[in-house]
Amino acid sequence: MFEQLLAKIARTLDAADLPYMVIGGQAVLRYGEPRLTDDVDVTLGAGPEALPSVLEQVEAMDLAPLVEDPESFVRDTMVLPCADAETETRVDLMLSFSPYEKRAIERARRVEVGNATVRFAAPEDVIIHKLVAGRPRDHEDVKGILAKTSDLDEAYLRRWLDDFSAALDQPLTDQFDDLQAQA
Repeated sequence: MFEQLLAKIARTLDAADLPYMVIGGQAVLRYGEPRLTDDVDVTLGAGPEALPSVLEQVEAMDLAPLVEDPESFVRDTMVLPCADAETETRVDLMLSFSPYEKRAIERARRVEVGNATVRFAAPEDVIIHKLVAGRPRDHEDVKGILAKTSDLDEAYLRRWLDDFSAALDQPLTDQFDDLQAQA
């Protein structure tokens, strides 16, 4: 089910030349421990001004927005929640144009999935996203990635964790060190 959906998303976004990366549970499945996930999270390299084009791609992917007023919702949250018409799987499209997200999308790894090449966030970027989110499940995901990935670019990871730690006033780099010790 997810393989076909990911392939459809990748083909459509690539054809539209819309930069993206798959994050969340689907990316964790690539790099970490198996776990249950029932949705697809995709970061788009576009800001809210690109919403008309994004909505065209949503229609092309046969997704349906789950909010009545997508424009207002995206303006307030930078997220467009959708559902796949065939499987009813939730697909959250996150709009972003920050320097970090732009760099993360550039670093995305291309993985063959079904009959398409899908761009998954690099493991370092999945770790950064998970630590910023900060839920217990996210910390478990980070430990799973750390246990299975030996070639992390720690300089890159620590640089962005330090930036986010300062911006969010949270000890994300310390949390990473603790989780790394546990893994």
